[in-house]
Amino acid sequence: MAHIKRLARISPWQAGKLFAVIYFAMSLVFVVPLGIVSTFMPMHHFLRFGLVVLVPFLYALLALVLVPLGCWIYNVAASLVGGLEVSISDEGGA
Repeated sequence: MAHIKRLARISPWQAGKLFAVIYFAMSLVFVVPLGIVSTFMPMHHFLRFGLVVLVPFLYALLALVLVPLGCWIYNVAASLVGGLEVSISDEGGA
């Protein structure tokens, strides 16, 4: 049996911390191959260091700032028109 629930509010700071960690991990998927490819390109060592080491941290920092902003915007919009409706169903026998 499905139950309809409404997502009324998202905690901006908690979402920001969570997505900062997720974005950091996701950035490694792109940065590691980019770092390997950059070893074969004529590039200053500082730029290579910046690509491989600093980009994941900058990506996480952007998430830490922008995700709470997005949550705040969601919370304002949800207070005006209602939050997202989510359908939750019970799995298995109870």
